[in-house]
Amino acid sequence: MLTDVSSAKCIGIKAVPVNVEVNISSGLGIHLVGLADAAVRESLLRTVTALQSIGFRIPGKKIVINLAPADMHKKGSGYDLPIALGIIASSGQRELPGLGKYLIMGELGLDASVRDIPGALPIVELSRDMGYQGCILPAGSASEAMEYEGCNVFGVKTVGEVIRILEEKEDCSDLIIRRSGQEPCGACPAGEGIMDFADIFGQAGAKRGMEIAAAGGHNVLLIGPPGSGKSSIAKAVGGILPPMSTEEAVETSKIYSVAGKGNLRQGLIRQRPFRAPHYSSSLSAIIGGGSENIMPGEISLAHNGVLFLDEFCEAPKKVIEALRGPMEDRKVTISRLRNKVEYPASFMLVAATNPCPCGYYGDSDRCTCSPGKRMAYLSKLSGPIMDRIDIHLWLEPVDASKLIGREKEESSAAVAMRVLRARKIQELRFMKEKIHTNAEMDGRLTEVHCRTNKNCSEFLEKLIRQENLSARAYSRILKVARTIADLEGEEEIALGHFAEASRYRILDKKDLF
Repeated sequence: MLTDVSSAKCIGIKAVPVNVEVNISSGLGIHLVGLADAAVRESLLRTVTALQSIGFRIPGKKIVINLAPADMHKKGSGYDLPIALGIIASSGQRELPGLGKYLIMGELGLDASVRDIPGALPIVELSRDMGYQGCILPAGSASEAMEYEGCNVFGVKTVGEVIRILEEKEDCSDLIIRRSGQEPCGACPAGEGIMDFADIFGQAGAKRGMEIAAAGGHNVLLIGPPGSGKSSIAKAVGGILPPMSTEEAVETSKIYSVAGKGNLRQGLIRQRPFRAPHYSSSLSAIIGGGSENIMPGEISLAHNGVLFLDEFCEAPKKVIEALRGPMEDRKVTISRLRNKVEYPASFMLVAATNPCPCGYYGDSDRCTCSPGKRMAYLSKLSGPIMDRIDIHLWLEPVDASKLIGREKEESSAAVAMRVLRARKIQELRFMKEKIHTNAEMDGRLTEVHCRTNKNCSEFLEKLIRQENLSARAYSRILKVARTIADLEGEEEIALGHFAEASRYRILDKKDLF
């Protein structure tokens, strides 16, 4: 008897259908075909033991299991449950009339418990798009999709619960995953583990620059001696960013789901991610990679959030240069011999570095580096990378009087309100576009939303000639000026907005050292 069970495989953040075909006929042995990897082949012994532990028998006949399409590699342990159900139905031990109505995935324990799998969100999305009645997943994995609409998602803990659903003899609505209203919405409460701007003394210029960056999603480079507050300001940016919209939350949650880092039992991830890998991280860790199973890297895990790279100039040059494409295209395509996967990578880069090898340039007379060494140090950041960083902030050492006098600083909550207002303006502006912030504008949108009058055009023309700016640097100035105007609630960009935006291109200046 031939039985067909619907399952799926994740390629990037999209799922594609996989049919698990089980046929029992005369002969001996269990045969698994369909380009299955070692983890899938090992599932046979695990599945047989699990079924026997709850009283099912394994027929003494030839069992052929085919994972179709046969020309696509299958990886992972998520096919355990479909294979087990196929054996049960093909051997006639249970009637499962609902088997063709659901997309089913899950790993089995030896006691027939159902364990979590990665990629639940893309699988549920595929189930909905293909018109299945529902999707049956492990309880923890199914909880990731509790906010999805248009598809019943059943969360199961044992094979017995799956059989109960598929027999269709009783109401199983108690197994459908729904938000009860008591679960926290997001990864963690706002402000937990995040520095407040009120606790960072001085550096008003850097705070202003970071506010602009957060309002428009712009990339930032913080330069300053040790102890000037670079890392503190970078970490505080999470407290002024607005929560993600539902669309953004779905995009980000799908990446974490595929990576096996889903927001289990709490639905979609609502708080913007803040990723801070060590500067010695490998190229694959930052960009993403793998052989057969290509996983997202830090730039994709930071999608719709912040990627903080401390000691930027100390990172391997090939890692820094590999950021060029994702910073411009807002996505990354990873190619291997047999696979090519595309992941979203629309992140806000916040990088921090010392100004010279000894670190103390700008801190009175403590620097021991020659001008040549200073230039060589920052020259590790190539022109193409610097062009892609919208805002350059130079941090001076904090004056001792500000540390001792301790006047009350503006809190992150106050800054966050201004950022939120600017983001709402951009949300309305780009309502018909597939972007969310000013930093994501392409050339067409920049021309439409960053128009200049005669005085502004003359100022920008003079600036480009004096500083020898590239076309990309000019475009970044336009976008930053648009964000400054949004923060002030102005519809038109004024000369003062362009002047302030140009001041944040300090590394383009020829007389820096």
